[in-house]
Amino acid sequence: MEILSDELLIDAYHAAIQFSLESEFIILLVAEMKRRQINPDNYRITA
Repeated sequence: MEILSDELLIDAYHAAIQFSLESEFIILLVAEMKRRQINPDNYRITA
């Protein structure tokens, strides 16, 4: 996931929640945000 910018990662996370995508995918996104020490609440939703 190194190719994905922080902003796109957050957008993907919010979109995955909005569209009720597979929980495994959401868990993967959350794990990457934790690895990068990103709090999605600190970003404006753009997706």
